[in-house]
Amino acid sequence: MFKLPLFKRPTSYLRDWRTFSFVCLATVLSFSCANKEKDIQTPAQPEQLTISEGFVEPVGFYDAQPSFSWKLPVDAAVKAQSQYRIVVASSPDLLPGNPDLWDSGVINSDTTNFVRYEGTELKSRQRVFWQVKYWNERGFDSKWSAVASFELGLLSSSDWNAKWIEIEQPAPLMLDKFDTPIHIPQYLRTTFTADKSIKSARLYITAKGLFESFINGNRVGNDVLTPGYTPYHKRIETLTYDVTKLLVSGENAIGITLAEGWYAGRFGPKRHWHKKRDITPKALAQLEIEYTDGTRKVVVTDNNWQATQQGPLRRSSLYDGEMFDANFSLKNNNANWHEPQYETENAPEKWRSVQSLSIESDVLLEPKRHFTPKNKQVLTPVSLHKVDGKIIFDLGQNMVGVARVNLPMIEGEKLKIRFAEGINSDGSLYTKNLGSAAQEDTYIAAKSGVVEWQPQFTFHGFRYVEVSGFDEKETPQLNWVQGIVQYTDFELTGQFTSSDPRLNQLQSNIEWGLKGNFLDIPTDCPQRSERLGWTGDALAFAPTSLFIADSHAFWSAWLQSIREEQFENHGIPVVVPNEVGEIVQAGWSDAAVTIPWDIYWRTGDERVLRENYEMMKRWILYHQSQLENGVSKMWTVGDWLQPYSTREDSRRGETDHGLISTAFYARSLDIVARTAKVLQKTDDAKHYASLLEEAKANFQASFFDQQGNIKQGQPTQTSYLLAIGFDLLSDEILQAAEARLMKQFEIAGGHLRTGFLGTPLIAPVLEKIGRQDIALELLFKESYPSWLFPVSQGATTMWERWDGYTHDKGYVKKAGSLNHYAYGAIGQWMYDRLAGITPLSAGYKKVRISPVVTTHLSHAGATYQSPHGEIKSYWFLNQDELRMEITIPPNVTATVEVPSVVYVKNTAETTSKTQKLNGLITVNGSALDVQSKNKMQINKNLEFSAGHYVIRVSTNNE
Repeated sequence: MFKLPLFKRPTSYLRDWRTFSFVCLATVLSFSCANKEKDIQTPAQPEQLTISEGFVEPVGFYDAQPSFSWKLPVDAAVKAQSQYRIVVASSPDLLPGNPDLWDSGVINSDTTNFVRYEGTELKSRQRVFWQVKYWNERGFDSKWSAVASFELGLLSSSDWNAKWIEIEQPAPLMLDKFDTPIHIPQYLRTTFTADKSIKSARLYITAKGLFESFINGNRVGNDVLTPGYTPYHKRIETLTYDVTKLLVSGENAIGITLAEGWYAGRFGPKRHWHKKRDITPKALAQLEIEYTDGTRKVVVTDNNWQATQQGPLRRSSLYDGEMFDANFSLKNNNANWHEPQYETENAPEKWRSVQSLSIESDVLLEPKRHFTPKNKQVLTPVSLHKVDGKIIFDLGQNMVGVARVNLPMIEGEKLKIRFAEGINSDGSLYTKNLGSAAQEDTYIAAKSGVVEWQPQFTFHGFRYVEVSGFDEKETPQLNWVQGIVQYTDFELTGQFTSSDPRLNQLQSNIEWGLKGNFLDIPTDCPQRSERLGWTGDALAFAPTSLFIADSHAFWSAWLQSIREEQFENHGIPVVVPNEVGEIVQAGWSDAAVTIPWDIYWRTGDERVLRENYEMMKRWILYHQSQLENGVSKMWTVGDWLQPYSTREDSRRGETDHGLISTAFYARSLDIVARTAKVLQKTDDAKHYASLLEEAKANFQASFFDQQGNIKQGQPTQTSYLLAIGFDLLSDEILQAAEARLMKQFEIAGGHLRTGFLGTPLIAPVLEKIGRQDIALELLFKESYPSWLFPVSQGATTMWERWDGYTHDKGYVKKAGSLNHYAYGAIGQWMYDRLAGITPLSAGYKKVRISPVVTTHLSHAGATYQSPHGEIKSYWFLNQDELRMEITIPPNVTATVEVPSVVYVKNTAETTSKTQKLNGLITVNGSALDVQSKNKMQINKNLEFSAGHYVIRVSTNNE
């Protein structure tokens, strides 16, 4: 702090007025300059504060020991963090000076992500407030962040006073064509009085089935398909809503609509346990009100509620769609059924008592640990046409969700809405790939006029919407139908673009594949009578998805389900939640090991490794139980859907199944060894590293000779991709194996011959052996089979089969799903290498910017919202120069590898596969000095901290 100088003899200065004035002026100027310097040196406050897997100000949070993350601002005064301090309190008034829950103290660390809370134990319902500040690389401290908060949900079943409720004496069950019971949806309600001034209110709620809740006629929340899909015999997720603004002083009403959903419909994990359980839909809710005088009121689901199945929602099935009959009105006294003015006494034939059941002790009730699905986008049709009196709308995009209709109807008529991913040559819906899923919604009109309706408890995979039963006197309009796109409510974090529209469409297809199959859990497909959490598809696509979307919490939640479904013999089911019984297979079940590592590597969150480490070790034990003389005998479906397979069951690929299973055993060992090292479990790390070396030796001895030939089964692209990609071969035969791999591509006419297991490895392995040129030729190839072949045939999502549809032949006999993300795994290489953003350490703390530049394109690049901030890498190529534009966020260091060569597109005129880049290099307009330039000729590496950089390399080779 500035203080006036102490003068022992001030009168001596007064003798000379000019001297005194000069001293004062100098002092004031010095003070002003010091303050100006301090303003420049004071870093801006930290921003984008989040909890654990990226939650912002959550209410009903699941974890009593969260972690804290923040981002440094893009500020001239900030390149990196050297220290931080976190303070946590029970009230914002205590911050920052008097934190009563935790004060981390000043920590010497550049960590800005996943700092674990180590304070006073937190409890259910508790609201917690926190702030953070940091010191920059020069030792100057920032201002404190804005105060952030989170509120815990009900963490234990013991926190619940409510009971499960359902209608007493439910309507007789109808059976579908598979003899599966059809549960008519229930409407549940109760009223209560709030007789004091309300300070706050929380609704804790869940269902065995799906629910929507209402208070005083207002919908609670805006999510869909809640509470979600978990192993219901182990765990059911709960939701928490702040409903303070929905309550009034005096009479209030709560309503719950309840449908069968995953829990009780024919779609769900019940085939192997439903005989032991009552699987009728039920609701559980607990409304807790805090009054301003400090007292509380609790309203719970119990025998005091009433229920009916005489509402307008007559059927609701995830596979088969909904039926809504507007003649079944639940209105009287000028009020709807979920308003307090509604009188059930006026409709005694409709409303019944409920029956209640206590909460089971062996089924966990836990707050939902990832974002719920929501209505995320609205698509409008691009065209419509008429077939046999039915109107078919084309949304122009294969999507997942529901259709919202707004069209004219006549009283008593039945509107039928059907869905499909494609159309036949005559313009009718193509539905042969739907299996037994009807994908049909029905609305019955109670009066003539315009009807507006959107289903509640179903979803469909579709591009085309067929409508019949409307008022045919009216001319169909494009605005009669909208596509409501639904997927888990995470932010999209990665964008890729290029000069090639086909590649951009491929990127769009990958992104829409993610949206369509990330509806609460990762599914294989969203349209046919399957829609299951297949582990093999997830294993292939997880790395790509972690770039496209903030899917950290999404994957972590699904991993909890995998842990819960792991068998006593340590096996991992191929579907999670498990609907297929005790089926375990290599290349699928290994997702239990690969996905935790993928999450850690892309986010830097060690917690995901800690949570899953025991499961990962148990999976290794299962692998070992399947070994005979070092070779795995574990069952597998193989390199699923490899094209041109000559097996009797062609879907299972030609690669030897023992080779696949043994390779994935080694792969899982490698990841578990690395995980143990990260978790500082030194003995474990040594143990698994030793097992890995043994597995490698057994793999090579069993499947390869010294000339790199396959000893067992047919040589395939996938057999070599697994061996090279998983580092399973010794240096002595690696080069020969690489040549054999190239021979396989030659035999295939320069095309891929891989299925679900081999395809994700193609580009990374080809780059690993120095054949980026072949990787690029495969990526840009448009003939079958290739990534761009479906694009050339009009695909707007990724397909299950490379040739699901062709303009010439239409749909193949077994077209399969036209929304299947597994082959979208190529996205990872596009982002990491074509754009050039590759993590060198977990969580992108250190990155490599090293794009693969090719004359296939004039520009390409990506933007990624990393855990530390926005990273950009774009390159532009013309005849005179290569220009790179790079952005590095604070607290991240980047090794920029300026390309030495451009990969030349293969044409009839091509004489060389590469073109050297040896010209002058400038960075932000400044040429490198002679010494630096000479160094750059060797490796062209630059080390960058936070900032924006433009690098130019002239193509002049002189």
